[in-house]
Amino acid sequence: MTANDEHTGWTGGQDAFGDFAPGMAHYTDKVLFDEVWERPDLSKRDRSLVTIAALTALGKTDQLQFHLAYARQNGLTDDELKEALLHLAFYAGWPNGMGATAVLKNIVENDQ
Repeated sequence: MTANDEHTGWTGGQDAFGDFAPGMAHYTDKVLFDEVWERPDLSKRDRSLVTIAALTALGKTDQLQFHLAYARQNGLTDDELKEALLHLAFYAGWPNGMGATAVLKNIVENDQ
């Protein structure tokens, strides 16, 4: 079975957009999460780290809300995420690092 044959049952796109934007729901669920995230050459942990780096560099804190929490599910610890965001602040800009760290702080505090 190849990555393209596997289906995770991901419904985040459908849950977010449903009938309003069926194309966005389809490509999010069936292509991005059922195919791209399931490819075998990077672990989900590594994919999460790469995704967080890209979103932090772009200042996309709305998407970081989901992806930082997902990274924790994919095996990254809070300390690893804090360290990654500190490192990124020097390469992606201090405001982007601060914004991403604020999102992580909110996630961690709401889990307690």
